[in-house]
This record gives sequence, C-alpha cells and structure tokens, in this order.
Amino acid sequence: MKPKLEDVAKLAKVSKTTVSRVLNKRGYLSQETIDKVHAAMEQLNYQPNVVARQLYKKQTNIIGLLFPTVANPFFGELIEALEKKLYQEGFKVLIGNSMNDPEKETDYLNQLLSEQVDGLIVGTHNQGIKEYKYANLPIVAIDRIMNEDIPVIESDNYAGGVLATTRLINMGAKKIVHTNGPINLETPAKRRRIAYEETMRANQLDPITFTLDFNIPYDEKKRLFHELFETYPDVEAIFASNDVDAALILQVAQELKRRVPEDLLVIGYDGTTITRSILPNLTTIIQPIDDIATTAIQVLKQRLKKEATDTEYILPISLWEGTTSQK
Repeated sequence: MKPKLEDVAKLAKVSKTTVSRVLNKRGYLSQETIDKVHAAMEQLNYQPNVVARQLYKKQTNIIGLLFPTVANPFFGELIEALEKKLYQEGFKVLIGNSMNDPEKETDYLNQLLSEQVDGLIVGTHNQGIKEYKYANLPIVAIDRIMNEDIPVIESDNYAGGVLATTRLINMGAKKIVHTNGPINLETPAKRRRIAYEETMRANQLDPITFTLDFNIPYDEKKRLFHELFETYPDVEAIFASNDVDAALILQVAQELKRRVPEDLLVIGYDGTTITRSILPNLTTIIQPIDDIATTAIQVLKQRLKKEATDTEYILPISLWEGTTSQK
C-alpha cells in the first residue's frame, strides 16, 4: 500500500503540518526535524504529491515558449537551447508555434494569466494584443519589443549591420542591397537596417532597402528575389537580414547565372550551427544563441521572483568568414 503523509509523520514522530512544512520548505525548522522527516520518507519510500505541492505553492513549474515557428533554423536552435536549460533548472516546457496568428498568441498569454504556466519566453509579437499591457508579467522577450515593462534579450543588431555592410564596402562593392522585414514591425532587428543605411551614407553610398514580409510563402519570396535582380540588375552585393533569405538569394543568383562571389557578394545573418554546417561558404553574422538562451532564463527567474530587471540586454555578435563576401 502506498505510504501517506500521515505515515511519514507517525514514523518521524512529528505532526502532519511539520511534514508538509518540510516538503514545501516553509517556516523555521531545526535541521534535526528536517533530517528525521527525510529519513522517514526514505525508509517508507514516500513520494510527495507533486501536483498538490504545486497547487499549494501556486506554481506549475511550466514555462511557455512562444515563437513564430520551429522550422526556422534560428528559432529551432534557440528553442532547443531554451528547453535544455529550462529542464536543467527543473522546469517543464510548453512550446507554441504562433505562426503569426494573434489568436494563438493571445491563447498562450491567457494561459499565463490564468496561472497554467509560470512564465513565458516570447519571440513573436502580433500588434495590438492587450494582454501584453499588464505590468510586471513574468515574460521575457527575445528580439521583440512588447511594452516598456517586458525585458528584451537580443544580439547587437546595430553592430551586426555595421559589420556586414562595412565588410561588403571593403570588398569594393558600391551597389549594395539590404533585404529587411516590414519597417513598422517593432523589433530590435530593424537596427540592422538602420546600421546598413547609416554606414552606406557615411561612405557616400546610396542605401537600397528591399522590404518583404518574412512570413510569406517560399514561392512568393523566391519570386520577389527574382524581382530584386530585375529591379537592380547592377547589384554588386546583398546583405540579407537572415540566413534563410541569404540561402534563397544564392539559389536565385545561380539560376540567373550570377556567380558568387565573382559577380555578387552575399552576407547573411543568424549563423546557426546547422546553417554553418550545410552552407559553410555563406558569410554570416553569428548571433550567440546559447548566451541568448542563458540570459533569457536568468532574467525570467528574476521576473518570477519579482526582482527588478533591465529593459534591454544586448549580446555581442561575431562574423563567420565564409567565402560569399570576398573576391
């Protein structure tokens, strides 16, 4: 027969309340009492009711991860790192692919507000979701701006934009196009565009930003990149704001008989492990995914304890040399 809490209390010669306090680490207890209770639990092979304890403490030990899609290499590797580290911290993980769907995003937020999860790490944000306006929520954002209260973890997007653009200029390129997402999207990633444009102007060159939605279907995006080459037939270099787009640009360039790097220089952004393995020649800006995950969890734990956090955490980037950006 499975031992009960009162069996532990009887063997340890303490009250049921004392056993409960030992289990939940509440109030002052002598080390002698704690040792007696643990010895009785071990002797009886008593397994605490974890669910009851979580309800008692109003904790689920579940963290929600809400991102656009795990199919994207950057988000996939980031989610993998977050899940491993959270598990090591004693948390279970609920993963949600919002797929840019405001209803799905709102549903996950409501799970947080109804205490079904303890906290959220979010890498997606649909505009106008009122649930984000609550103050002091245990939420951490990665590369997304939610509100003034929610801390943001990001790589140094501005430095990455300067590094990529300067690299292409130093290689002799003058007609450089930068692909980027919608200008009105509130994300630190737009600093890549700002850095590109300011670096181009500082070198007396005209910036050309080719704007497209990252969520459009593959075939549509490929058509738009064909359009890019038609609109700018004399383009010498392209700075893509993510590696998936950079890979597609390389494919389109090959179809158009544009040799890389002889006729065209290309630099991507993200530098995931899988991208560097599959496309080792692609020059790209590396985001420190492991450090981003570690920082996000540290900050979330501070939020869970209702401790003060900074508004923004910016982590350094680096360059993967490759060969697509050097003649």
